[in-house]
Amino acid sequence: MNTDTTVSKETVSQFFMQLQDRICQSLEAADGAGQFRTDAWERPGGGGGRSRTLAGGAVIEKGGVGYSAVHGDATEATLRSLNLTEPAEFYATGVSIVLHPRNPMVPIIHMNVRYFEMSSGHSWFGGGIDLTPHYVDDADARWFHQYLKTVCDRHDPAYHPRFKTWADDYFYIPHRQETRGVGGIFFDYLKPESDAHKADLFAFVQDVGNAFAPIYTHFMTANRDLPFGEREQQWQRLRRGRYVEFNLVWDRGTKFGLETNGRTESILMSMPPQANWAYDYHPEANSPEAETLSKLVKGIDWV
Repeated sequence: MNTDTTVSKETVSQFFMQLQDRICQSLEAADGAGQFRTDAWERPGGGGGRSRTLAGGAVIEKGGVGYSAVHGDATEATLRSLNLTEPAEFYATGVSIVLHPRNPMVPIIHMNVRYFEMSSGHSWFGGGIDLTPHYVDDADARWFHQYLKTVCDRHDPAYHPRFKTWADDYFYIPHRQETRGVGGIFFDYLKPESDAHKADLFAFVQDVGNAFAPIYTHFMTANRDLPFGEREQQWQRLRRGRYVEFNLVWDRGTKFGLETNGRTESILMSMPPQANWAYDYHPEANSPEAETLSKLVKGIDWV
C-alpha cells in the first residue's frame, strides 16, 4: 500500500513532464540517428504543452511524444459524458505517444497516461499501452502481453484481465470488424476513493508510463534489421490506413482534444507519414497478410 497521500495535479503533471523527457532520450538512443524537435505551445483557453516529434530516423519513420497540461471550461459534450448538469472547469494532463516505424516488421505502438480533475470534485486516471504489428508475430505478442501483465500484477492481479479485455473492446474498428492490433491494456475513469487510493492509482499509472521505453526499445532492437520488400511496404501502408480510420473515427482522445480546442498539430501527430486505401482489398489465402488478419480479433489469450 502506498502511504504517500499528497498526490496533487501539480505532482502528476511534473511526473508526466519528466516521463516525456526520459522516453525521448531512450528512443533517440535506440534509434541511433533520429532526434526529436520540440514545439512548446499554449492553449488559448488555458494551459499548454510540449509536442516532440521525430521524423526520418533509422528505425522510427515518424513519431510523436506529447505532453500537455490544459485547463478551462468543460464543453457541453464533456459534461454530458460525466453526467454533469452544472458548468464546471477541467484540468487535464498527460503524455501521449504514437510511433510509426520504417521497417514493417517493427510494430506501431501507442501509449497514453492521463489525469483529469474537475472543479465539481471528480478526478480520475486513465491510460494504457497497445501494440499494432503490421505482421502479427505470436512470440512478440506474447512477450508484450507478459510484460504488461507483470506490471499490472505488481498492483492488483485483477488489473490485467480487466484492462486487457477493455483494450480489446476499445481498440476495435467496428466498421471493419477487426481489432486495431494485438491489444494491450486500456483503462479509464479510475476514480480515487481516498487520498491513499489516489496515491496507489498514481503509482500504477507511473509504472505503466515507465514500461513504455523498455517495451518499445526491445522491439526496435530486435526487429529493425529483419528483411522486407515492396510487398511488405504495401501491406504496411494498408495497415496504417486502418490506424488512421480508428484514430479519426473512434478514438475518444482525438475527439476530446478537438472538442476542447487543443492544438491540432499535436492532436494529429499520431497520423502516419504515408497510408494507402485499396478498394475491396483481400489478401491471398494462406499468405502472411491473411494470417495477420485472422489474428485481429478480440479475446486471444496471449499469456
